[in-house]
Amino acid sequence: MSNWIDVCHRNDVVAGTGVCALVDNEQVAIFRCRSTDELYAVSNYDPIGQANVLSRGIMGCVAGQVVVASPLYKQHFCLDTGSCLQLPQYKLKTYPVRYAGEQIQLLSAA
Repeated sequence: MSNWIDVCHRNDVVAGTGVCALVDNEQVAIFRCRSTDELYAVSNYDPIGQANVLSRGIMGCVAGQVVVASPLYKQHFCLDTGSCLQLPQYKLKTYPVRYAGEQIQLLSAA
């Protein structure tokens, strides 16, 4: 059964940055876009740097895609698809995320 779970308050994620949340024993990086207030959620695990650090990456836009740059080796991951722009063989898991009033929720598979 799937259900939406509260992971943090809207004010916990400063626009243009990310935070990390533990959901179903997985670290999830949640990002809030500065210009649109849209939310994105991807795995916090950087498969290239092999560390849980993506929530500390820098959000930006590359070729019209909203991305996060890994704080380790600076590869860009598309926040919509999880694909790495420089090394397409790497892809992050993405998660459904939404606002529920002032709460940020992720869809849990548990």
